[in-house]
Amino acid sequence: MTVDHAFAQRFAGEWVAAWNARDLEGVLAHYTDDVVFSSPRVVTVLGDPSGEVRGKEALRAYWSKALALLPDLRFTLESVRVSVDTIVIDYRNERGVAVSEALTFRDGLVHRGFGAYGPES
Repeated sequence: MTVDHAFAQRFAGEWVAAWNARDLEGVLAHYTDDVVFSSPRVVTVLGDPSGEVRGKEALRAYWSKALALLPDLRFTLESVRVSVDTIVIDYRNERGVAVSEALTFRDGLVHRGFGAYGPES
């Protein structure tokens, strides 16, 4: 699979739309069963100091809990960047915080992801 700008833009648009619709299954459809995702929000939401979730079921549980805590969740896409097998999605969340997600693909699905957050306004 080639990760190019067309793929990245299409993916980011679908990804943001699914999040904004609170369509967790729509978001998860883009991830492998053995996905590994790291974020400082994992520490906050789950209390797991590793900041990491492993597997789609663990990711579903984490994001379900996060969505319940964020009834006003909304992402505004700012930019998308491409690497060899990775895209970086830059967006602002409902609080205006700058966020970047680096997502690495295998066979067309995300198998590794990292969330990085700017300072709170």
